[in-house]
Amino acid sequence: MPSIRISKELNSEIYFITFTVKNWYYIFDRHNRFKILADSIKYCQKHKSLKLYAYVFMVNHVHMIVSAPDMIAFVRDFKRYTASEIIKNIIATEPDVIKLFQANEKWEFWQKTNMPKIIESEDYFKQKINYIHNNPVRKQYIQVPEHWFWSSANPTSVIEVENTEF
Repeated sequence: MPSIRISKELNSEIYFITFTVKNWYYIFDRHNRFKILADSIKYCQKHKSLKLYAYVFMVNHVHMIVSAPDMIAFVRDFKRYTASEIIKNIIATEPDVIKLFQANEKWEFWQKTNMPKIIESEDYFKQKINYIHNNPVRKQYIQVPEHWFWSSANPTSVIEVENTEF
């Protein structure tokens, strides 16, 4: 089954997007891997005109509402860069884990699909923000969304987010 992709015709829309680690392996919660994700987002905001409206970094996936002049390039570059940096981090810190991401002679860190969904209405925008912010609550990591450090629900978020008015 082919993965759902962002079409060239709708490349600059606002999207709800999910990046999932291969095999849903819990990997981000150690060795500064959340920071690798955050630094990459901040770089894209500064150099690729990425607009981030909401996000949450979970232990094995990332949800975001984002837009960019070239979303296809953002997805490609974000996944390529973070995969490369996290693979280097795994080799340095947990070499036994690296075999989970080997595919033939290559590394595969992220699942191929991103499940992009265009944000077409204010109601859908609010629904997805609520879904993103409540993800750590549903997993019972915290009791209120504001307590998850790696989320735009946290008022001390280390990543700047856009105004959430649609």
